[in-house]
Amino acid sequence: MSNDLSLAQDAAFQLARTLMVPVTLFRSGDEFGVLPSDELDGDDVIILFEYDPYAGGRPVH
Repeated sequence: MSNDLSLAQDAAFQLARTLMVPVTLFRSGDEFGVLPSDELDGDDVIILFEYDPYAGGRPVH
């Protein structure tokens, strides 16, 4: 799972930098996902990090 999380973190960082919007990395069950933060309805997910491209791409959460 560590490699999967690392891959998801890299994807989230790159997506935030590409879209230039904050994105949220979350877990739902055994899977990881990434969505723009304003599109996430977090009822059934565990939020892991939020990446803000304007804060240098560092996790906010």
